[in-house]
Amino acid sequence: MASDNINKVLETFPEDIEKAGVDNLAATSVLQQRASEIRAQRINWQSYLQSQMISQEDFTFISRFDGGNAKDREKIVQENPLQCAKTFYNLLGHISKDQTIQYLLTLVDDFLQENKNRVAIFREFARKRKESVWAHFLNLLNRPDGFIQNMTSRVVSKMACWSPPGELMAGSDLQYYLTWLKDQLRMQGNEYVQSVARCLQMMLRMDDYRHAFVGVDGIATLVSVLSGRVNFQIQYQLTFCLWVLSFNVGVATKLNKFGVIPILADILSDAQKEKVSRIILAVFRNLIEKPEDAEVKKENCISMVQCKVLKQLELLEQRKFDDEDIQEDIDYLNEKMNASVQDLSSYDEYITEVRSGRLEWSPVHRSEKFWRENAAHLNDKNYELLKILIQLLETSKDPLVLCVACFDLGEYVRHYQRGKHVLEQLGGKTMVMALLGHDDPNVRYEALLAVQKLMVHNWEYLGRQLEKPGVATQVGIAVA
Repeated sequence: MASDNINKVLETFPEDIEKAGVDNLAATSVLQQRASEIRAQRINWQSYLQSQMISQEDFTFISRFDGGNAKDREKIVQENPLQCAKTFYNLLGHISKDQTIQYLLTLVDDFLQENKNRVAIFREFARKRKESVWAHFLNLLNRPDGFIQNMTSRVVSKMACWSPPGELMAGSDLQYYLTWLKDQLRMQGNEYVQSVARCLQMMLRMDDYRHAFVGVDGIATLVSVLSGRVNFQIQYQLTFCLWVLSFNVGVATKLNKFGVIPILADILSDAQKEKVSRIILAVFRNLIEKPEDAEVKKENCISMVQCKVLKQLELLEQRKFDDEDIQEDIDYLNEKMNASVQDLSSYDEYITEVRSGRLEWSPVHRSEKFWRENAAHLNDKNYELLKILIQLLETSKDPLVLCVACFDLGEYVRHYQRGKHVLEQLGGKTMVMALLGHDDPNVRYEALLAVQKLMVHNWEYLGRQLEKPGVATQVGIAVA
């Protein structure tokens, strides 16, 4: 996306979120549909007064405010601003009926949407009472009713985003709210997930909130949800969150450590909606533009090449897009990735493949020359690549990944003198041996070869023996 359009999106977001790119689906989310139904209901405030559940003062304000149009409401607010906050807090705190709380929260949301400066009214009231402006609302996130939780979240996100710089949400309140959003994203079958994502889009517009979200392991959550089966709207919204996060140089520098590029490359290959393709390309561009470390830029470029993004760009260029910024991003990414390919060494390629976790029988694995020259490099950065290979043995369900990882660990031991000792210290030997009983015969075979390389000193002899006809078959039988 061009920088002027980026700034335009961030400036108008979230006040006019539909025009800013989320499209009309956001306006018809489950929460918005339910809110429209609730607005059509009427609350009998007189009955609350007669039963002494609310004060005369609160009744006078809410009955006038609820019955007025936008112009009338603005006049009421101007007459006594703090009374607005006082009444809303009193009613939300003392009424227990879900239907009424739903209605009140919808009123509060509309109250803020009409004029974002009204956030200051709640802050001023809380300051005079020496109370937390957030406590009244954060408590409502614990209510069992889904609409109450998510309309509360919508209100909190507006108050958090529309507060002045010196009065942003912070500390335990911020951590609690972001953790709540994160947990809601992970909740299976959450019908309000679109509203949750929208709140997160709003929050991550602010750099202070980006740092806090990273601190509660938010990036891993976004990647985890995107790696599952979600519709294109959620794909767009959560990728938008990654895009906004990537404007922070520190976050952009470490974003792909969470596997962002492989996941987004998979989504891009299947994306049918232009807006999904557009926002993924914008993330990719930021992952090259924003990091200040040239090595990180290079690694991200290579990771994109490894994940077949260049091929996807070729396919995208054949389509006609309404958004001219897509072509600009395609041209930029093509230029940077092609430049990185020219400088790509076999070891660079190997590093990127291992870090992606998507191992396959690419030429470097079977190259004797590669292992002879590079086995010792697997010790670099505190054994980073070795640790990743061992972790893949523990976590991957893909037989191909397990086969290649076992093979690589065996080759490391063959070509690095202290390899056996290092692998034992890191727990690799145990993980390889555990795969001797794997269901897949190919995994068993590669695990057995790796174990033998760990056990046998004369690995050249072992290699010659395995080349003899029938020996490999016997090995397979031995571990069956």
